[in-house]
Amino acid sequence: MKRPTIADIARRAGVSKVAVSYALNDRPGVSEAKRAAIKAIAEEIGWRPNSAARALNGAQAHTVGLTVCRPARILGVEPFFMELISGIETELSAHSYALMLQVVADPGQEMEVYRRWWGEGRVDGAILVDLRFSDPRITELEELGLPAVVVGHPSEAGSLVPVWSDDTLAVRETVQYLAALGHRRIARVAGLPELVHTVLRDQAFTAVCGELGLAAHTIMHTDYTGEEGARATRRLLSSLERPTAIVYDNDIMAVAGLSVAQEMRLEVPADLSVVAWDDSPLSQVVRPALTALTRDIPAYGAHAARTLLSLITGEEERIPGFEDQAARLVPRGSTAPPPAAG
Repeated sequence: MKRPTIADIARRAGVSKVAVSYALNDRPGVSEAKRAAIKAIAEEIGWRPNSAARALNGAQAHTVGLTVCRPARILGVEPFFMELISGIETELSAHSYALMLQVVADPGQEMEVYRRWWGEGRVDGAILVDLRFSDPRITELEELGLPAVVVGHPSEAGSLVPVWSDDTLAVRETVQYLAALGHRRIARVAGLPELVHTVLRDQAFTAVCGELGLAAHTIMHTDYTGEEGARATRRLLSSLERPTAIVYDNDIMAVAGLSVAQEMRLEVPADLSVVAWDDSPLSQVVRPALTALTRDIPAYGAHAARTLLSLITGEEERIPGFEDQAARLVPRGSTAPPPAAG
């Protein structure tokens, strides 16, 4: 099917293309009756404005862009991004905005996409995720002038508006809880080491372990996949100083770690305690149900979208950053005191 054009509308209405353009853009030059008839025909045949033409006219696209530098197959199984996107989408749709999503292979491609979208008038703003230290995307977005919100810590957001939560509090609460149960050997299976939130969690983990006198603490970095989470767990559980508790950066890796423990004839939580970040439904359907750091991720996405819409519409002269609630620990069946010999 050919995409409907202004020429098709003009033919149906028996008027010139100029008259159709005036009517569709609410400009003077046609009667109200003819304007209504032209708009009715446009609706009937499914005509939609061309994004490039809208850009030339300075019209808004009513669309927000989001690029994600992760393998597409991971997005299908990683609850965090699906829940974040659901929150973004819910807020945008309530204001008749759409979300344009693209998965890319490396961070450099993200900016290529944003430059193209902005230049073609396809988006009115962007949401930036997976913040890195001295992130070149920040500078480029600032220079581009594209309204943008960073889902990440304000220390690395530059002049862009950040939406974030304090991971330090959540890490401290988790380690203190495990130490109170009697654990002295705690490991952390973390995400990508170049991400700001990973480093901040690493630093908080090391600091609180030191304060509590937990000399035996280990950090292993992964790519967030179940495969890498399982590999890291096997290495940890095969070491001479085997940890009695492991904290994972997402629930996919935690579930994989649970399977590895069972594969190695270790009981959870009798031999090993397991804690997961993000607390998707997956954390609660496995047995034992996972102790988790829970937060309202859809609300997190909605806050990011709401902040960006305020930027786009210019509701406020200066948009402040938004600090969301920190994740809180919810103990379940995967944590208990360590074995007596531990």
